[in-house]
Amino acid sequence: MRGRVLIVAGSDSGGGAGIQADIKAVTCLGGFAATAVTALTAQNTHGVTGIHEVPPAFVRAQMEAVLSDIGADCIKTGMLASAAIVQAVAEGLAALAPGVPLVLDPVMVAKGGAALLADSAAGALVALLVPRARLLTPNIPEAEVLLGRPIAGVADMERAVLDLLALGPKAVLLKGGHLEGDDLVDVLVEAGGGLRRYVGRRIATRSTHGTGCTLASSIAAGLAQGMALSDAVERARAYLVKAIETAPGLGGGHGPLNHGHTVSGAS
Repeated sequence: MRGRVLIVAGSDSGGGAGIQADIKAVTCLGGFAATAVTALTAQNTHGVTGIHEVPPAFVRAQMEAVLSDIGADCIKTGMLASAAIVQAVAEGLAALAPGVPLVLDPVMVAKGGAALLADSAAGALVALLVPRARLLTPNIPEAEVLLGRPIAGVADMERAVLDLLALGPKAVLLKGGHLEGDDLVDVLVEAGGGLRRYVGRRIATRSTHGTGCTLASSIAAGLAQGMALSDAVERARAYLVKAIETAPGLGGGHGPLNHGHTVSGAS
């Protein structure tokens, strides 16, 4: 079976983001999702009230259990929590899946503002995992941390993706949803290729919890199914837009998406 995605990320008890969103997205796009849980979070649409990290050796054990038996066509990482977990994941990838493409979503802060990556871990992420990535998918605040400078507009984004690409990944998708305005721009660049802009309109909704997790996992599903990166991004963005548009309106804060809608191109 083509389309196996190993997701290495944190759990969201509210079901809107993290491992739960990842599993839903991969499954609804026709892939098979396996997981290595890095942290448990107590959270809902209002925010995160507690985090319990999984011991790094057990994160590695989960990866080994999946990769030695089921295997993976793509690996997606999300919340990694600490430098020790980043190191364990990097070592696990090198030993167990050296040729498997990695979609790296550098999750740092939850929608409600809680820190999901220790300050000391950002350097480890850049040193150990970013150069390994087939695709890096930061939002604006994450890119600002990775580069150590502000990003104020689309022109800044286009400079930033090139500087992020210089950190070693094969491609970067910089998401522009945190910029002001009704027009949303994401910028994709691949090594040896040009820049590509994806332009859309902001949807007036509070149901945006898990958008980054969902997009990265949707792209990972496409890569696992053998799609070209640009095609995987196109399908993932279309899937995400409809998931936002048809969100169920649950909770009193940043609500979850509708991952279960149908989408063309799922296999």
